[in-house]
Amino acid sequence: MATSGSVDFNLNMADVIEEAFERCGLELRTGYDGATSRRSLNLLFAEWANRGLNLWTVEQITQTMANLSSSSAVATYPIGTITLSVADSSGFSVGETITGGTSTATASIITAPTSTSMTITVPVGTFSASETITGSSSSATTTVSSAPSLADAQATVDMLEAVIRRSGSDIGVTRLGRQDYLNIPDKTTQGRPTQFYVDRLITPTLTVWPVPENSTDQLIYYRVKRMEDIDASIDNAEIPFRFLPCLVAGLAYYLSIKKAPERIGTLKDLYEEEFYRAASEDGERVSLRLVPSYTSLSVN
Repeated sequence: MATSGSVDFNLNMADVIEEAFERCGLELRTGYDGATSRRSLNLLFAEWANRGLNLWTVEQITQTMANLSSSSAVATYPIGTITLSVADSSGFSVGETITGGTSTATASIITAPTSTSMTITVPVGTFSASETITGSSSSATTTVSSAPSLADAQATVDMLEAVIRRSGSDIGVTRLGRQDYLNIPDKTTQGRPTQFYVDRLITPTLTVWPVPENSTDQLIYYRVKRMEDIDASIDNAEIPFRFLPCLVAGLAYYLSIKKAPERIGTLKDLYEEEFYRAASEDGERVSLRLVPSYTSLSVN
């Protein structure tokens, strides 16, 4: 018997929504049905982030440390990348503070500027296009081409393991809690970082301690990113194929709350079953595993 020879089955959002409606015993009829379904899908993704680790959303980032000659050395970085586009970045140096001439916004330069861009810390204030920025130590000036986007940094859900790489050797660093970091007497002590603190703000940041003593050490870490939004029916979900049954079941359950209350119990149970199976398969194949929390949903 001949087989298809293909292994690329997928569902776009129109297919997912139609399948979910059918499980609710309904027929997709209006544009509003599509809009309310996409909204429910994005809420479903937020719920998955709260349930625990989704391994396909983990990515590795290499952050070169920045050192300042002053006592206010850069120690706090965005978890992700914030890039400021400028007309000409020549003359600026790593670690110095830049200030907007009009906005008075400030940020520090993290990595060596390229010809027309620089990677910066989370700005205090908002840089505006066409304003002049000035470096605190170099006195270099240039014009901002466009306001920096915080989207990549704000896509961070959390930060996981991290190491400091120096001269090709990796050394583990320990994560501190808020109180532990607060209790460090001198937060400007310089040295090889051995600890880090994550502040889970809207734009999450990580702070290393001791403050970097050079601009060559690298912090290599894993972060958990948000899944991409569903904006249109032709979009595909940013999930492995094995999560498709869970995605459909979850959307059907969410839609039943709004449109088919008599099916809530059945569809909720099926969704929890599908999520458990998919999340269990999403574990690492190691002796010590990180397992998502399977907290049941409650319906009032």
